[in-house]
Amino acid sequence: MMLAAMGIVFGDIGTSPLYALKECFSPEHGIAYSNEALFGVISMMIWALLIVVTFKYVFIVMRADNKGEGGILSLIVLALRSMKCDSKQYFLVMVLGMLGACMLLGESVITPAISVLSAVEGIAIATPNLADAVIPISLLILVCLFLIQKYGTAAVGQLFGPITLVWFLVLAGLGVMNITKSPDIIYAFNPLYAINFISDHPVTAYIVLGAVVLVVTGVEALYLDMGHFGKNPVRLTWLTIALPCLLLNYLGQGALLLSNPNAISNPFYLMVPEWALWPIVGLATAATVIASQAVISGAYSMVNQGILLGFIPRMNILHTSDSQRGQIYIPAVNWALLIMVIVTVLEFRESVSLAAAYGLSVTSTMLVTTILLSIVMRREWHINPIIILCMIVIFLVIDIGFWTATLIKIKDGGWYPITLALVMFTCSLTWYRGRKLLRDKLIVESIPLDGFINNLLAHPPHRVEGTAIFLTPHIDFVPIALLHNLKHNRILHERVILLKLSIWDVPYVAEQDRISVTDLGGNIFLARAVYVFQDTPDVRQVMDQLQPFVGESLELEGTTFFLARDTIVPSDLPGMALWRERLFAWMMQNAAKPSDFFKIPPNRVVELGTKIEI
Repeated sequence: MMLAAMGIVFGDIGTSPLYALKECFSPEHGIAYSNEALFGVISMMIWALLIVVTFKYVFIVMRADNKGEGGILSLIVLALRSMKCDSKQYFLVMVLGMLGACMLLGESVITPAISVLSAVEGIAIATPNLADAVIPISLLILVCLFLIQKYGTAAVGQLFGPITLVWFLVLAGLGVMNITKSPDIIYAFNPLYAINFISDHPVTAYIVLGAVVLVVTGVEALYLDMGHFGKNPVRLTWLTIALPCLLLNYLGQGALLLSNPNAISNPFYLMVPEWALWPIVGLATAATVIASQAVISGAYSMVNQGILLGFIPRMNILHTSDSQRGQIYIPAVNWALLIMVIVTVLEFRESVSLAAAYGLSVTSTMLVTTILLSIVMRREWHINPIIILCMIVIFLVIDIGFWTATLIKIKDGGWYPITLALVMFTCSLTWYRGRKLLRDKLIVESIPLDGFINNLLAHPPHRVEGTAIFLTPHIDFVPIALLHNLKHNRILHERVILLKLSIWDVPYVAEQDRISVTDLGGNIFLARAVYVFQDTPDVRQVMDQLQPFVGESLELEGTTFFLARDTIVPSDLPGMALWRERLFAWMMQNAAKPSDFFKIPPNRVVELGTKIEI
């Protein structure tokens, strides 16, 4: 499990040595080099890894699991669990969490671009004449990476752990080789170097904070992916392998600069012996592809969770593995990411230029996580408020320091993740609000189920052979598709199932709670199938589970699925701004059809449309 966690969880943070220290002293975004600044910066990097990653995330945040699952969406669910759905507090926390999730999705665009660029830039060190080939080669690698997504990651994933383990061992080896040449750099472990540097040069230290934060990029992956491996393997891997190797490499880069300050142009590759340069470039490229794969897969998982929690429109989701339910592929997300990653590479062209954008995306997510964590600590863990205050103040001071330091780089690239997040946030909030308006409108205009069924059975229409399954959004009201069928076709199938597909805000549900069926009489059944936000609903599986309850076998060939297809008409009615209603209508029109999303065979579906003004 530790070896598997190496490739998936630590690929992103493991590639930070390629660009973090270089960015701290870059002429565009960093500070001027001096030995005093070097010891201060290395000390800040060391303690960022120890406090932010080790103490905050590994020992504290990872405790906030939703039945074993982590990630910011799980944290949102935990924070909202004890709040009233119609309260302002609920809405504010939900909005804050959605904004953090959108910033994390923005990382899925920036991580592949900066990681692959920083690795391929080693070519310019090995052979300066090939400097112009960095962009084309990076784009080629990225395009190939996204093209193979539809085939799944199971086979390639078996290589992730060993390659990443070799990468970390190489990081440690390179660090040790250079530390032996300038062992004084070990004194940077003393936090007084960081404290004195901050107190003596507050403005300079504040500026460099925006680059120091790059050493913790990928920290959210520790929390997001812990559900795949468990807390203990992730914690042990970090403490015994990843953390020591990263510390040794950063110290080694610092030792190199002590002996050769001119190496600041690219301290990682200039610490590599000339004979090993090309193999290290190849290994670094493989490591960055793995890191990119991890965030791409994470984006699929987050979008899937967002769809099931009602934050994102339905999309076609393909499963790439018969045995691993978490291995999914979402074509719309894949191609959108590819286009944005290509635009990112062409716009910024260098890893140093992208670092400013990357830092703001990372720090924003960290800040939101801290705020949500404070709510969970109080409402779910019931920890003493004084202890919470002390811990959260420490975390907030660090997070706000990092966040504001990256804000000053908005014009240098920080605008990019903000733009990405705001676009996604606007769409998500519009979708969430639009669905609530639509749901409220349908409830007002719907007919209560109990009285309707009694009247229907008292005066039954002509009944025909076969089974009809009507998908319904609410178990207390008559499905619109059933009303349309009775109104226009004037028939009722010999067996009718009103099916509600529910999404619970938990990662797992017991098998006995999956299906519940109520016999309404007259061979009419009300069924509820429960899914969790990690699953993708599949009505064919539901049919198999329904058979024991309805008394007869359910054959797909004799079953017709009736779905309502809502067409949204923007209007001046109270609700959202007209432009948001138009955006919601466009998203409804382009969302995946319920038949596709719920895996219903197209030749067994009847869609009955209706227009609804909101």
